[in-house]
Amino acid sequence: MTEAPVSEANVDLALGNRCISVGHKAQVSNSTVLALSRAGVRHISTRSVGCNHIDLEHAASVGISVANVAYSPDSVADYTLMLMLMAVRHARSVVRRADMHDYRLHDVRGKELRDLTVGVIGTGQIGTAVMDRLRGFGCRTLAYDSRPQPSPDYVSLDDLLTGSDIVTLHVPHDATTHHLLSRERLRQLRPGAFVINTGRGSLLDTGALIEELESGRLGGAALDVLEGEEGIFYADCRGAAIENTQLLRLHALPDVLISPHTAYYTDHALTDVVEHTLVNCLQFESEAQHG
Repeated sequence: MTEAPVSEANVDLALGNRCISVGHKAQVSNSTVLALSRAGVRHISTRSVGCNHIDLEHAASVGISVANVAYSPDSVADYTLMLMLMAVRHARSVVRRADMHDYRLHDVRGKELRDLTVGVIGTGQIGTAVMDRLRGFGCRTLAYDSRPQPSPDYVSLDDLLTGSDIVTLHVPHDATTHHLLSRERLRQLRPGAFVINTGRGSLLDTGALIEELESGRLGGAALDVLEGEEGIFYADCRGAAIENTQLLRLHALPDVLISPHTAYYTDHALTDVVEHTLVNCLQFESEAQHG
């Protein structure tokens, strides 16, 4: 076991092992995948739901299969609801002012979820868990998914964007969902709307989002993931020069919440990740022996 992400520099650690487990924090380059294949690796279990840090086609071309893991959707769903509540109650500004012993009321009143319409983009396990929680708050929900369910909650993406006060993202990132919320789609949102992202940073056109926030047209955003987060999130950057100018601009906005890709980070979810990673590797070995 090593804390360092897999790379050509440490690929020798995999010698003699057909299966390895990797994290989601760093991109696994094609050259690293090739080196793993040459070291005898035939299966990679990634401790994440998403696989966008590994080129799956390249891995298959060099004889390596890749499997992701499922874990409790409740970790991300709970966190998503927390971000929604913090966003509509201006929690970042309130807490920061209180930290400076400024106990005046916020200039803008908060909103109650029961008075709002929440649009959920992506209704897999996490998106569905978010919708289940939202029902308890009494708010109206709209849903969009590439495979919609027979329910009145499901609408077109355009109708969801124009009809929601809060939009939350729960789809995987791939070529079809890159910048799903593009500049044009962000402009479809209602004035004062909030954007929540606990999925993947590249689901959003970050530059366009910043412009909409800086202009004051959108009410705020809560982002647990961000384009260009690699090398920044999970690192202690105090005193360091951060070159991601978009991150710096977002931090400067009072109604933007940033957290470092931590929605999944609970005892329950991490236990699931470890167990399912081991199951993936054991299943691969079993199939290889009987194949």
